[in-house]
Amino acid sequence: MAPLLKVETLSIAFRTRKGEVQALHEVGFEVAPGEVVGVVGESGSGKSVSAYTVIGLLDQAGRITHGGVEYDGKPVAGRQRELRGREISMIFQNPRAALNPIMPVGQQIADVLKRHALAGRTDARAKAIDLLRQVKINDPEERVDSYPFELSGGMCQRVMIALALACSPRLLIADEPTTGLDVTTQKATMDLVRDLTRARGMSVMLITHDLGMAAEYCDRIVVMEKGHVVESAPVAQLFTDPQHPYTQKLIAASPGPRSQLAELTGGIAAPVSIAPPRPREPGPERLLEVVDLVKEFPRRGGGVFGKKPAPFRAVDGIGFQMMRGESLGLVGESGCGKSTTSSIIARLQDATSGAVVFDGQDILQHPSARFARMPERGRIQMVFQDAHDSLDPRWSAAEAIAQPLRRISGLREAAAVTRRVDELAEMVGLPANLLSRYPHQLSGGQKARVGIARAIATDPLLLILDEPTSALDVSVQAVVLQLLDRLRRDLGMSYIFVSHDLNVVRLLCERVIVMNRGRIVETGTAEEVLHAPRDAYTQKLVSAIPHFEPERLRAS
Repeated sequence: MAPLLKVETLSIAFRTRKGEVQALHEVGFEVAPGEVVGVVGESGSGKSVSAYTVIGLLDQAGRITHGGVEYDGKPVAGRQRELRGREISMIFQNPRAALNPIMPVGQQIADVLKRHALAGRTDARAKAIDLLRQVKINDPEERVDSYPFELSGGMCQRVMIALALACSPRLLIADEPTTGLDVTTQKATMDLVRDLTRARGMSVMLITHDLGMAAEYCDRIVVMEKGHVVESAPVAQLFTDPQHPYTQKLIAASPGPRSQLAELTGGIAAPVSIAPPRPREPGPERLLEVVDLVKEFPRRGGGVFGKKPAPFRAVDGIGFQMMRGESLGLVGESGCGKSTTSSIIARLQDATSGAVVFDGQDILQHPSARFARMPERGRIQMVFQDAHDSLDPRWSAAEAIAQPLRRISGLREAAAVTRRVDELAEMVGLPANLLSRYPHQLSGGQKARVGIARAIATDPLLLILDEPTSALDVSVQAVVLQLLDRLRRDLGMSYIFVSHDLNVVRLLCERVIVMNRGRIVETGTAEEVLHAPRDAYTQKLVSAIPHFEPERLRAS
């Protein structure tokens, strides 16, 4: 059967201030009609550049230096505009950034239909509602008038799918379509894409760094490294008998249900050097106790007979304890209350009621604004989900790490601050020559290390990690996880690890708390909760984890 898409010896170069940089080197692969092809590799491997070239969205600084792309047996050059939307469509990585923030989602879908003459003024709204219904959005008649900021991440991704499928294209390009989504929303999104594309006989090009997802949903996988295609094979063959060393390293770095943390680097990165541990004064065995914690948010709009509507309870009377030196996982779907709970403990927002007893003191007795100026602020620190957005673009890496030393620890002498910054950089494995760089000059893994160094600068007792590896490649994620595990043991810190990646939670945490709709539904050791869950909600979370198992693939 002739391929629907054919990328043949494609080479692309980008103009930079220091001359041209070659991004793709004679890349070649095919997508057959009805086939799902996964394109995997680390950031910078060229997988997104390949996709943008196919759909005609290549940056103006880029140019094709060799080869080309054929669609349905004809070159795409010169006809991408007519192909885009009607024949080839794309689901972008960040749905909130891709959607127009000041236009209702229904109008955005209607505009696509009208642009391709598939609907007129009278029926565009009805067709938009029908598309929202097809992507399984509840109450589409109401949601059609919603703005993107009024929808969850999962719902925005469904709107993106509706936009991509509006014109019934024959080829769908999905660029990291589930990054940042919890496991059940991720599974629902990918199941929806699979079911809709199968029903329509569409081909799919799935770009991802999640090898478990690629194994679950793809027929064939193309592996890219530094602008080259290094391996291409059917799913079962690739995972049971990988040929290229880079493919072997990617597989070794991907966490699975039986992985061990020490095994994950797969030779991709050298072990991180750690400075000698600093002695810590002994304290009470119980570090943290959360008692009947409640957080309510007011609802918008009017209630019945003009009364105010009942507030939304994001955290609903939860309680748990945490021992000194323990690593505790906090998991659940988006909106379950885990991030709200962690931000209250970190004193970034105030609770409605309840108590948080930290190291023998109820820290909720102090409003968050006052707590920020207290010496106790340094004993609880946080590593945020988006390493880039959490760093000030005006500060170098060294200045970002130095800020808490000056503002919280009271370290003023320039030489002492510099020595401590150098020591922290060594502890997190950040090369000294990178300390003068700004966030936009650092890779994702390097920015993650700056965020960790900044958080441990005040020698905290408790470190709260909010999805610290969700946007990282598997090899970088493996190194960061090993770094966090080593820091905890060497510095005697305790961790609250907030994540939707249950495989990562199992690797880093001894105990796990599962939350649903503001309540704790299950708690226990990581082994108990993730391998023998008792609650039906936890069972649903565990069953939604995408993973590859060579034994299962061999059997298939």
